[in-house]
Formats: sequence, C-alpha cells, structure tokens
Amino acid sequence: MAAIALPAYTGAVEKARIGVAIGDLARIDGALERYRSNSALSALPANLGELGMGEFNDPWGKPYQYLNIEVGVNKGMVRKDRNLVPLNTDYDLYSMGKDGDSKKPLTAAASRDDILRAGNGGYIGSAEDF
Repeated sequence: MAAIALPAYTGAVEKARIGVAIGDLARIDGALERYRSNSALSALPANLGELGMGEFNDPWGKPYQYLNIEVGVNKGMVRKDRNLVPLNTDYDLYSMGKDGDSKKPLTAAASRDDILRAGNGGYIGSAEDF
C-alpha cells in the first residue's frame, strides 16, 4: 500500500509547490507593475527588496530570480526560449524550481523544472509547458 501511496503523495506535494510558485510570481508581477505605475519615471526597481514585500523565497526555499532588462543589461543575461529569443523585454522573473538550478535557455536540462514569467507577463507557469 505504501509503495502506491508515497509516490502519489510526493507528486501531489510537488504539484502544490508549483501552484504556489505560480501564484507567487503572479503576485510579484502585479507588485512590480504597481511599482512602475507609481514611479515618477515609470521605472522598475533594481531588485525585489525595493517592493517592500518582505522575503521572496520560492516553495523550495530558494530566492525568486529577478532581472530588470529595461536598464540595458547584457542580452546574454536574459532568459531565452528554444529559439534563443528572449522571453521578456521588460524583466525576467522566475523560480529555479525543485532542483534549485537554472540556465538561461529553457532547453537546458537544469531549466526544465523552472517556474517563470514570459511574454511580458502573458504567461506564468512551468518552463516545461512553455
């Protein structure tokens, strides 16, 4: 019985963590957009700490990753899809997922479990499903 129940339980816990990460990213995304709309320069913050919302750790205990692309960062630092096209033009926001590891292109094995924002907020979900 335990041989059947344990994998099912583990899978359910992992799905719940993914759901929490998606919800967190949507909440952070909304806070970033509010910050931008309230900024005199319509600018994004340099880091998530400027939002004043406390700690930003994903369900696996790792910090959410944020990169403000609008400030002119090196394009090699942005996340890319399977065609090596940047996922966003404003900012990257993602969780490194269960393995706590990530690479810039989504095709990398380390990136497959990431939970991310893409299409300038048009998609928030699993890298694997993007």
